[in-house]
Amino acid sequence: MTDLDWLFARQRFGVHPGLGRVQALLTRLGEPQRNFRSVLVGGTNGKGSTAASLAAMLTASGTRTALFTSPHLTRFAERFLVDGRECPAERVGDALRRVRPHAEAAEASFFEIVTALGCLLFAEAGVEVAVMEVGLGGRLDATNILDPDLSVITTVALDHTEILGETVEAIAEEKAGILRPGRPAVTGVDPALWPRLEAQSANLWALGREVQVEAQSRGWDGWNLRIRLPDVPLDLRTPLLGEHGARNAALAAAAAWRLGVGEPAIRVGAAGVVWPGRMEVLPWRGGRVLLDGAHNPAGAHALASALRDLGTGPLPLIFGAASGKDVAGVASALREAASEVILTRAHLSPRVLPPEELAPHFAGTPVRLADSPQDALALLPEGGTAVVCGSLYLIGEVRPLLLGEVPETRERWQ
Repeated sequence: MTDLDWLFARQRFGVHPGLGRVQALLTRLGEPQRNFRSVLVGGTNGKGSTAASLAAMLTASGTRTALFTSPHLTRFAERFLVDGRECPAERVGDALRRVRPHAEAAEASFFEIVTALGCLLFAEAGVEVAVMEVGLGGRLDATNILDPDLSVITTVALDHTEILGETVEAIAEEKAGILRPGRPAVTGVDPALWPRLEAQSANLWALGREVQVEAQSRGWDGWNLRIRLPDVPLDLRTPLLGEHGARNAALAAAAAWRLGVGEPAIRVGAAGVVWPGRMEVLPWRGGRVLLDGAHNPAGAHALASALRDLGTGPLPLIFGAASGKDVAGVASALREAASEVILTRAHLSPRVLPPEELAPHFAGTPVRLADSPQDALALLPEGGTAVVCGSLYLIGEVRPLLLGEVPETRERWQ
């Protein structure tokens, strides 16, 4: 069994919140996370695009910057970027070989190992700042072992309720665990949840209070933004689609400013950000496909809102979902955006639901079933626009088909 096969096999053991194992692992590795500054980006939705935008702004400023995200779509090395480029697979493999015995000794979980692996890779790459996307929750997530200079909490909505809590207030308190007393923080959560975050005594800027945004749509090209901070206005463009894309770009800009990044670098980074699989447009059979990992009701509402703003009208929609998700809530949000729904499943993930179990949630909308992502794409009409959304595992299998790439073939659980 290769080291990567060994690591992927550990996905089956699930998620085990807590910081003891990852701390033990990092100690055995010589505390690599102490060799660079860090930013934690958490939230229910939008944390990936916010983190990617912030990392692009830091890189544009001349700062050697790492970006840690999860899950990956097509290649494991996507999780570890340095100045916008994947760490070479050979380097990742070598580092994992060295991490493995220590991880076994610490009895670390899959995500704890991946977090420690990222810290080791970033330290050895001479990174100055690492932007770390939080995995699940915040307070007990493995990434919270770092000591961030700044933290971002994008949004809070119901998701992973079996672990994080049954209410948005409980989830907000879990996510607020990434904040540090007296240190800068930026958030886009609903104002009703500000007190939950402020209880951590961070120096908090909130969207709609210290951070004001005026957004002008550029259609499929993104947004022009004027962002008013307490001490400066910032003007920038972002290619991120949807009102939530504009908000996430604004959060990243506010975070970058608080980290000392100047306006020119913020503009360059915002304009050049790339965030695959999330409101990403790719060509297909003379038309285009919009990919989006809208896997919870809040994300589905954001996708439907973005499509309304783009003036598309109802579109063919390919959808798949993992077990444990609020499929009824997602389907309710997406139904109005769909001219028809093609239901399928990602073949590499045992967690996904069979298409026939999804069908009742789309009653009243024309539904077809497809056995695989390839079959689902074949059902799309030529030309025009279509949407593929839901599970990121599905996005991860569809995207290489659109690009002609060869994906990994290991099972996907996390």
